[in-house]
Amino acid sequence: MAFLAIDSQRNLFTLQRNQLQFEQTLVQNQVNWLQKEMAYIQSTFEEQNPDASIDEDPTYLMLQKQEEYLTTRTQAIETQVNTLNEEISSSKQVVQNNIKSSCGLNLIGG
Repeated sequence: MAFLAIDSQRNLFTLQRNQLQFEQTLVQNQVNWLQKEMAYIQSTFEEQNPDASIDEDPTYLMLQKQEEYLTTRTQAIETQVNTLNEEISSSKQVVQNNIKSSCGLNLIGG
């Protein structure tokens, strides 16, 4: 019956993975919005200040830092999702092996 506990743990891992994937989608949407906003600011800045560098614009720099942070966050979430996928796969294999073993014992003992 230990496989039931392992299967329950696998289900919790699956739930955690799904929550992380949802968070990853939200963060990636923010990154996409920031990139569009940065492109707009850059084009506007270049039109209004042809001799200046966009690296002097504080709004652009702030958005750039946010974009870098969120991109790093997306990568960290991806690492967590991959780790959970490995745990889910491993747990699934353990459950399947325990079920096969249990069925084999029932046939021998039955």
